[in-house]
Amino acid sequence: MQSQTAIIEPNSGSKVLHWTMVIIAMCCLLISNGMVLTGLTAFDSAMLAEFSDWSRGDLKMRGLITLALTGLLAPFIGILIDRIGVKVLMMFGAVVLGASYYAYGMITDISHMYYIHAAFAVVLVACGLNVAVILVSNWFVTMRGTAIGIAVMGTSLGGAILAPLFGSWISEGMSWRDAFQMASAIPAVLFLIALFLVKNRPADCNKKPMGYETLKDSSDADVSSQGMEYIDAIKTKSFWAIALIAMFTFYTLLGLQANLVLHLQDLGFEIQSAAAGLAMLFTPALIGKFLFGLIADKVKGKRVLYGNLGLMLLGLIALYFAGKDTVLWTVAIIGFAWGGFYTLLQLNAVNNFGLKASGKLLGTITVLDALGGGLGIFLTGKFFDMYGSYQNAFMVFIVLVVISLGLIGFIKKHVD
Repeated sequence: MQSQTAIIEPNSGSKVLHWTMVIIAMCCLLISNGMVLTGLTAFDSAMLAEFSDWSRGDLKMRGLITLALTGLLAPFIGILIDRIGVKVLMMFGAVVLGASYYAYGMITDISHMYYIHAAFAVVLVACGLNVAVILVSNWFVTMRGTAIGIAVMGTSLGGAILAPLFGSWISEGMSWRDAFQMASAIPAVLFLIALFLVKNRPADCNKKPMGYETLKDSSDADVSSQGMEYIDAIKTKSFWAIALIAMFTFYTLLGLQANLVLHLQDLGFEIQSAAAGLAMLFTPALIGKFLFGLIADKVKGKRVLYGNLGLMLLGLIALYFAGKDTVLWTVAIIGFAWGGFYTLLQLNAVNNFGLKASGKLLGTITVLDALGGGLGIFLTGKFFDMYGSYQNAFMVFIVLVVISLGLIGFIKKHVD
């Protein structure tokens, strides 16, 4: 009886630490993704006004640089995640982010901006999506969908909070240079959180993951050691379906969010209203990420995936025809659908193959989704330079989501 008590005791107490890791992962994504991918778009019009010889395509090339390098680095960082955990990587990424933002306020040439966005790639792999998802997955077996859903809400919170905040600084008369340097203090919060609170896995503090007793071999409660080998996983159609869906949908969503403030200004919105318009994309996404993460713990199969992506397609079709009076409603629909799909995509990548090689698998997926996202940011800006509007870019979004709907049929679960 005493030995049984000893086994159960570490998992029978409060789950505060488990959920603390979820909140930390959410804060990590709020700061890293919010500052690298969404918040800085509030400065676009001010920068284009100062550097009048830059086109929108020139400006958005920065996103392609960041995400292409993210894709190249992701497999190597994935190996580090599997070997050393996420704590040190989070701290390192926070330092790079703060220094890069401070340097952003001193650029005088477009090449300076491109160098900084190369450094941003380090931020995204060291304290971005893969790190957050693996941290949460190590702590949860049951309720993993809900936990990941809450964690990835951070990417939407970054857009909903930081873009309007930075936009308000600009509208109140602060120069974009001063705003960048003021914002450079924000990553210090992430550094301190990682330093004092992050635990890579439950075993590091004599805990067990939530729901470990549901495992086939519950005596081995380290879920990070269970699942398919990397070489076996990448031989499956399911893996490449997930990777291609990630690539096509990241092209669409990042292409939209990176150009949304400028598109809203083209439609007649003032800068503060246009920056706040990002909240209409990311606030509904918050709801979608949590809601569909919760549903994924109750409803199995691919019906929810089809529903999410189908709704996103309807929103994109509506965006193609939308004017000033209706555009924000279409953006909200896209955000809500994307939020749910974003959560489910991460959950499928972890659940279908297990955590044994999750760092390398998510790193490989990131090669494609980062490339897709970077191309989406850059080419959407280039479409505007070529045609004077974003309509053709929106049509590309629609086609890619239709293809992604078809790819869902190839996804299946390979581990119990």
